[in-house]
Amino acid sequence: MSFVAEFKKFALRGNVIDLAVGVVIGAAFGKIVTSLVDNIIMPPIGWLIGGIDLSQWKWVLKPADAATKTAEVAIQYGVFVNVLIQFVIIAFAIFLVVKGINKLTRREEDKPAPPAADVVLLQEIRDLLKQQNRTP
Repeated sequence: MSFVAEFKKFALRGNVIDLAVGVVIGAAFGKIVTSLVDNIIMPPIGWLIGGIDLSQWKWVLKPADAATKTAEVAIQYGVFVNVLIQFVIIAFAIFLVVKGINKLTRREEDKPAPPAADVVLLQEIRDLLKQQNRTP
């Protein structure tokens, strides 16, 4: 098998395509959650704690210097707090999805499986033998 044919077989497998779709949807979901946190959740939290924008919280190690044109060096822990909140929201959403899928899967597993054809045939033979033994 040639390299191109082998790659084509690999790339067109269902699992690879499913994974690619999952990555694209995950990236879009991440943008939605980022917007939710930055634009919906964090402004009220900032307002409640005195009008502070958490994403602006930082620990300045070296201030910017206009004379030498050097940028500020700072640890931006407020951005880190925003990312933690985003992570918790994403983890909770994934938890709910997995919980729903597990619930659906359990319902399907709880249904009794119909007996196999050979089991049904053996049961019929058993019943016929019982009938033959009863008749004189």
